[in-house]
Amino acid sequence: MIIEPNSNAMGARILELDLSISLKDSEIDRLMHALGTHGVLEFPEQHLSTSQLKSFSERFGELYISPGGRAQADGHPEVMILSNMTKDGQAVGLKDAGQSWHTDMSYAKMIAFANVLYGTTIPHRDGQPLGATQFRNMHAAYEDLPPDLKKTLAKRTITHDFNKFWDMMRARPGSTRPALSERERQARPPAVHPAFLTHPITGKKVLYANPGYAMQISDMSEQESKTTLDFLFAHQLQDKFLYTYAWKKNSLLMWDNIGTTHNAVADYDSHEHRYIERCQVMATRLYGEKGTAHPIMFTSGISA
Repeated sequence: MIIEPNSNAMGARILELDLSISLKDSEIDRLMHALGTHGVLEFPEQHLSTSQLKSFSERFGELYISPGGRAQADGHPEVMILSNMTKDGQAVGLKDAGQSWHTDMSYAKMIAFANVLYGTTIPHRDGQPLGATQFRNMHAAYEDLPPDLKKTLAKRTITHDFNKFWDMMRARPGSTRPALSERERQARPPAVHPAFLTHPITGKKVLYANPGYAMQISDMSEQESKTTLDFLFAHQLQDKFLYTYAWKKNSLLMWDNIGTTHNAVADYDSHEHRYIERCQVMATRLYGEKGTAHPIMFTSGISA
């Protein structure tokens, strides 16, 4: 395995590793360390079945199954399809997934550790790939906060709500997202997490407040909370924290949801086809059953 760090805000390429073959525990530990350190990992030139993608992903933690049951791969409910393609007049997958800045599963008591996406159909125009995935570095965003705000938020929590993002996407012109059923809403009640998390791999603080789901800061009035969140959202959107990944066919992309936020760029049309399989890895290896206030520090001792 070769880990080749990027020269910009974050990210690394993982070379000389075939993910269709079961990896050793030591290799998984090394990848977990690299993920926490670099935030985003690209594995180029992979050739995986849906089952192999699932097997690789579940080595990093429990896989999430959406209670809505939408866009799941046949026989593999842990694998979600992200696609604008249709078959027999029906949508193959979710066509607008992730199209605004957010952190997956921040609205859940057990947060997400990683996303694992495998792209087999990537849209192009004039020879250039479309549908990039963008990331912001929340380690760096925390470090760059004003000292007085760090002090103010040091012991505060933030409420995160799934409905915020879903309703925002439904309000977009041309959206075909259905309204959530009452069962779906009840399955995803709001969750409360510290404004600053200690990252269980790096041991450093990260800003854990994303525009997609963060709603209210504890012990603040509604207006004060809104003003502070607006500042945090604007702060983290600075270009110096940005990394943009241009998709390549048969590449697998994996990112750390604790130390990043992300956004899917919707710059392709319906005839410019995209097909990506996705697994959501929960942070069960890092937080056990105690939740995000009590991390289990990952100490493999392996250098990335």
